[in-house]
Amino acid sequence: MNQLINLIYQTQNENWAGQAKHAFEELFGANGGRYPDKARKVVTLRAPEFKGGSGVPFAALIHPSNPDSGAYGGMSFVIFPVPDAPSLIAMVIGTQGLSPDEEILGRPGHGRKVAAICNWLNKKYGNGKMVAWAKQDPVRIDLDIPDNIKRLFPEYQSIFERYGRVLYGIFVPNGDTKATTSALKAFMDLMFEERGIYPLKSFASEWEEIRSEYFSHLMPDISLEKVQEILQERRFVVLQGPPGTGKTRLALQILNNTYKGKGKSIQFHPNTTYENFIGGLAPEKTTDGMGFRFTPQMGHLMTAAKEAIENPNEPYLLHIDEINRADLAKVLGEAIFLLEYQSNEKRQLELPYNFGKPFGNTFWLPDNLHIIGTMNSADRSIAIVDVAVRRRFAFVKLWPQMEVVQHIAGPLMQKAFMELVSIFVEHAGEDALALVPGHSYFLQKDDNKAPQQLRVNLAPLLEEYLSQGYVAGFSDHIRAYLQWIESL
Repeated sequence: MNQLINLIYQTQNENWAGQAKHAFEELFGANGGRYPDKARKVVTLRAPEFKGGSGVPFAALIHPSNPDSGAYGGMSFVIFPVPDAPSLIAMVIGTQGLSPDEEILGRPGHGRKVAAICNWLNKKYGNGKMVAWAKQDPVRIDLDIPDNIKRLFPEYQSIFERYGRVLYGIFVPNGDTKATTSALKAFMDLMFEERGIYPLKSFASEWEEIRSEYFSHLMPDISLEKVQEILQERRFVVLQGPPGTGKTRLALQILNNTYKGKGKSIQFHPNTTYENFIGGLAPEKTTDGMGFRFTPQMGHLMTAAKEAIENPNEPYLLHIDEINRADLAKVLGEAIFLLEYQSNEKRQLELPYNFGKPFGNTFWLPDNLHIIGTMNSADRSIAIVDVAVRRRFAFVKLWPQMEVVQHIAGPLMQKAFMELVSIFVEHAGEDALALVPGHSYFLQKDDNKAPQQLRVNLAPLLEEYLSQGYVAGFSDHIRAYLQWIESL
């Protein structure tokens, strides 16, 4: 791959196309190549000669069914040289359209992985700046590359003008050859993987390492320390994610350890009301003829605020499990006004009743009161969290974590986890991806006990997804996975 790296840093010249052919040739074969000889059969190199500055020069690995010249179609890996900067590295759809790679390009997983590669490159090598960009939906060849990306990389303006609508993943090399090498390997490995070709054994561990690194950006991990940091800064946080990702466990861990048990845990449900959560009139026994009377009674939030006020030097945490199972807009009412973490002035509400000390007829939230909610993204039958609420809470996503499964589970559960996650990554739309079952379904060490756990814990969840139509776009893959579980 050294010739290819040198080619990228070599500015455009009359011999560039010929040099590109030699550089790409070294990619194949056991004698120093990265890919096996059979990889030559799934791609064709297109590196046309452009004389006199006409056209936009490029060297591309394209589908072999394309003609020898003229416009081509399908998925391609392309290097574009320019006069005064390193070559642009890109994933491109041929101007002739998606065919013959419409199945690959139309699969959600392809665009998802290109985006993950670009996120990984930006995070690892960008030093606070963008070095890579990915289109949200590769098949939208009617959409041009955004103007702000064009302005960010003016050296490649001629490329953007000519091919801006068909570029769907780019990397802009800087002086860091390690970053450029990583981008080359990640993009090319993905392209060949989509065609059923993998690097030679001598590069297998490196391929797996690169793949693992950018896969971590598909379902990023978030640490306990990071959640604590966000909670201290924002005060009001919601942990959201698929079932089995440990949302409630993490919230209780924070309550018991970070807050040393100073707080309370409650659970919302469809019958939770404003009176339950904020406060209102409730019946109280009396000895008069009526036998009861209605008196003001504090709800969970007001009680939590009272306890926090009574201990002003210690942070206090209210944990709300299944926070979106109630209609939050109705449950909060006008109290949503109080949920402002960065207000410059004290916010308070006038109440219709006197609730006694410390509030009386006025309600406010002390600064040492924090709220953490958990939200199951798989439960589609519950209330939608509206924009006003979302603005006031920091929403933190929890995803299934392979590292947890690798650390705890046995080989069979690890295989079951990777197979299911791969199905969702490859085929699920954005809504369905949020339903991928979490790692807690796969934590059995004993391979002899694993099949039964998969049948009684995981299979019913997947069957519910099927019956509700949540995974309609890839139901055959889920059914095949369920058949595999039954065969164990």
